[in-house]
Amino acid sequence: MIKKEMIAMLLAGGQGSRLGALTENVAKPAVSFGGKYRIIDFPLSNCINSGVDTVGVLTQYQPLRLNSHIGIGIPWDLDRNVGGVTVLPPYEKMAGTDWYTGTANAIYQNLEYMNQYNPDYVLILSGDHIYKMDYEQMLDAHKANKADVTIAVMPVPMEEAPRFGIMVTDETGRITEFQEKPAEPKSNLASMGIYIFSWPVLRDALIKLKDQPKLDFGMHVIPDALNTGKRLFAYKFSGYWKDVGTLSSYWQANMELIDILPEFNLYEEFWKVYTRGDYIQPDYIAADAVVDRCIIGEGTEIRGEVRNSVIGPGVTIEEGAVVNDSIVMQDSVIKKGARLDKAIVAQNVVIGENAVIGTGEFAESTYNKKVYNADLVTIGEDSVVPANVTVGRNTAIIGVTEAGDYPDGILPSGGAIIKAMTIDDKLSSQKEGDN
Repeated sequence: MIKKEMIAMLLAGGQGSRLGALTENVAKPAVSFGGKYRIIDFPLSNCINSGVDTVGVLTQYQPLRLNSHIGIGIPWDLDRNVGGVTVLPPYEKMAGTDWYTGTANAIYQNLEYMNQYNPDYVLILSGDHIYKMDYEQMLDAHKANKADVTIAVMPVPMEEAPRFGIMVTDETGRITEFQEKPAEPKSNLASMGIYIFSWPVLRDALIKLKDQPKLDFGMHVIPDALNTGKRLFAYKFSGYWKDVGTLSSYWQANMELIDILPEFNLYEEFWKVYTRGDYIQPDYIAADAVVDRCIIGEGTEIRGEVRNSVIGPGVTIEEGAVVNDSIVMQDSVIKKGARLDKAIVAQNVVIGENAVIGTGEFAESTYNKKVYNADLVTIGEDSVVPANVTVGRNTAIIGVTEAGDYPDGILPSGGAIIKAMTIDDKLSSQKEGDN
């Protein structure tokens, strides 16, 4: 039997519904970040930088682009004959097809994959956070404590603690109580959703609890481990960690990258972030263009003005266009005279000539108040915004829209235009961008 000391199981099947239009057609871990990366690049890079060379990636929602991005793991040096990266979608079994119904259920359905490596330890990760962590140091702490389970935690302000799973510990760091989003937290140590299990403990717990509906680590596995006297310890992490699960946190994390002294540095030689690189074309910045404090992806053509923004690869910004405080993803086109302010533009989008995106005052969303609650304009992938329209703040656009979709040429603040996307629409938007 193959023997690995520690393997990783990376949960990447979530929809990420709080990102609204950005995850309409793509899983959250595959959403672009920082101009050239995707969110899943960060835990994958952490794995190889930490010496973890066997990673199972559990996918479910809209997996096509995620699967294509990961491939056989070459960018992360995870194309191994033994181990490497393996994509693990739900699959049909003798008893019928079982979708992953919870975080721990997804791991349970892949017991056979884990068992083939006979690991001493299993590292459980989420595929939708931005951070750098040395998992080897966490494993060293797990061994030193003779722990059954080690949970990475991060101190948060006490007023924010009710948003998280909270760990209560004794003076040695041993976890004595777990509170799931408590109204009155007893601690400020928030779970990061990163766990190291000793393999027999994980295996036995999953088999024991397998019939629990929507089997989950926070709701079922961790409480059961505490109740049965297992040794659970907290591992305190003090570095940068960002849950980019909302539009405002996603926008803020991107904007932090272009600070003069960014808190999260993408360019450290000793802890590189790896990604699949599809672009080798040079950038083009016209003589009269303006670019100020930006991240610019490969193959980008800029003839207008871009300030304080993150621009993905293959983007075109035409003459007279102005982009401020925005994120524009791969292969999108901002046409002549268009103006963007605090917008998140997904990939393959076309913004028509002289369109004004992000203007006026904030208004509460009439479409989805839980998702759209910031003064951002969010435009889903493959969408088209026609020429000469005005779009207010806290708005959403999905689909190939036309002038008639904008009464009096305006989408007011708090509004949304949501149109079903067909393959013909996608081809149409690509044609618009080529013109």
